[in-house]
Amino acid sequence: MSVIDLSRVTEIIREVGQSEILPRFRNLEAHQIREKGPGNLVTEADIEAERQLGRRLSELMPGSVVVGEEAVAADHKVLAALAGNDPVWILDPVDGTANFAHHRPVFGVIVALAMEGTTVAGWIHDPLSDTTAVAAAGEGAWIGDRRLHVAEERELSAMAGSLGYRKDPYVAGQVQRLVRNGSVAHDYLALAEGRLDFACYRRLMPWDHAAGVLLHSEAGGWNALLDGSPYHPLPAATGVLLAPGEASWMRLRDLIATR
Repeated sequence: MSVIDLSRVTEIIREVGQSEILPRFRNLEAHQIREKGPGNLVTEADIEAERQLGRRLSELMPGSVVVGEEAVAADHKVLAALAGNDPVWILDPVDGTANFAHHRPVFGVIVALAMEGTTVAGWIHDPLSDTTAVAAAGEGAWIGDRRLHVAEERELSAMAGSLGYRKDPYVAGQVQRLVRNGSVAHDYLALAEGRLDFACYRRLMPWDHAAGVLLHSEAGGWNALLDGSPYHPLPAATGVLLAPGEASWMRLRDLIATR
């Protein structure tokens, strides 16, 4: 049984997308976009969406705390809440900020709920299509009434995948194709719907991956850190690899891990 009303969280995410993100898409002034680090953009949409999501979700679950990407950028100590005992909302208010800022329609909202170091529910929302994928531990992954399923096992040469922002000509030569969406939200949606076979990410910030890894698992996928240990929503030194099943995961790890 879910620890939270999943549909109510979906409503909140949709409402924040409609009020804080969509009106700003392709309407940002130069002063509403800035760098919080070299090549790392933040916009007014990120700031306001995280503020609204944090307030409304913490009110929905009294006693919960919020770890948002922008809050951590302002104060790294916010991450310590992930190791605490309180339920934690993990927020990426606009995943794919560079796309958003440059008027490219590939971005999303990622929300996860973690308890005692484990992700128990996750949401990935595409504001432009008004589509939300939802997963809860043990309850499957869904878009509306449609249950999601990862792709079937197949040979590496027939697989499409993502290495995040990285390029790797050798890996590209061993698989059918590599894609770079500039948004892990869209990568995870594609994985859970079987439109993408695999993905490997080296930079594991919780707001990027907590919801997506759960979504992938609940859609029937096989995932783990590259050392074989389970993923948990904490910053990790190793990468995470996601595949349709254990056999393809092992083949992909042999291909990718040494690169």
